[in-house]
Amino acid sequence: MVNEKRLIENFMELVRIDSISRKEGKLADFLIEKLEDLGLEVKVDQAGEKIKSNSGNIIARLKGSVKNATPIMFSAHMDTVVPGKNIKPICDGEKIVSEGKTILGADDKAAIAALLEVLHIIRGKNILHGDIEIVFSICEEIGLQGAKNLDISSLNAQMGFVLDAGGQVGKIITTAPSQNSLQIIIYGKSAHAGSNPEEGINAIQVAGFVLSRMKLGRIDEETTTNIGIISGGKATNIVPDKVKLEGEIRSRNEEKLERYTEQLKKIAEDTAQEFKAKAEVKINREYYCYNLSADDQVVKIAMKAAKDIGLQPELHPSGGGSDANIFNKKGFPSVDLAIGMEKVHTVDEYILVKNLKNTAEYVLSIINTVTSGEN
Repeated sequence: MVNEKRLIENFMELVRIDSISRKEGKLADFLIEKLEDLGLEVKVDQAGEKIKSNSGNIIARLKGSVKNATPIMFSAHMDTVVPGKNIKPICDGEKIVSEGKTILGADDKAAIAALLEVLHIIRGKNILHGDIEIVFSICEEIGLQGAKNLDISSLNAQMGFVLDAGGQVGKIITTAPSQNSLQIIIYGKSAHAGSNPEEGINAIQVAGFVLSRMKLGRIDEETTTNIGIISGGKATNIVPDKVKLEGEIRSRNEEKLERYTEQLKKIAEDTAQEFKAKAEVKINREYYCYNLSADDQVVKIAMKAAKDIGLQPELHPSGGGSDANIFNKKGFPSVDLAIGMEKVHTVDEYILVKNLKNTAEYVLSIINTVTSGEN
């Protein structure tokens, strides 16, 4: 039923449209036209104005042909990470890659392509279905900001399926972590590095001691920490008086998240004081964890739909967040589903054609499962 040629062509066209975070406008215009041509009612919200993107979230609705079916939502994000400009996809018939200088953008345009293919099939084959809503979000890659600014009460759906996990189709993310972002500013004292360095307090050196005392990387099976950005200093002949460290703490356990966050804060403050410097620590909650089980209806549907097309459903925890974190926090039950993308956020990113096709078939199967009421 899936038209593989059309699916690949649509995917290749999508990834050629630049849409790095906050610059999703061109892709949004393309998708609005596509969705309207397929008979959907399309709206764009005001999220973009709030987070300085040139587009808002797209909310599209396809009225059901079956009255009593549970209304559902599918979601994918329009933005990509960098390097994501002038992507040139290459398909050898089995695998799709970029030319090697950019990401591919399967994260998350493979999901968008699959959803467009499903909408083509529904229209062309008169597939029975309930009400379907499609959310194409903005700025997912920079803190799930599009989903955070989506008015969830504007949706009629009762549950959501987010298509944004790596790994083989059939993998179902039932639990994902909370995340705190961490910013540490070390204030030292400037001085001439050659004439009177004794009068200075080297903020970069203090930061080095701070980092050496932190346990970074994987803390345990559900907790990770990372310092990913360091900036500071003005010139080689000036003792630096300020350095900024930026990082994150993630955990699927709230108590551990708060405990390790406080540990990193205390290390920074105590170490700075030891060197007669000062540490200013800012902590921000980026998103909250969600925990679903095989007993939740949205998971039951995802599992049955996978089995019905010969896929082996597997329930997995994740170390990353997605729009599903935001939707669940807002009281809208949602699960994140794998779409077969691999090595995302790198120039080696790729997706197999069979996984692109499996994703479209999986979405169709979810719709059939919900429409039939067999869940």
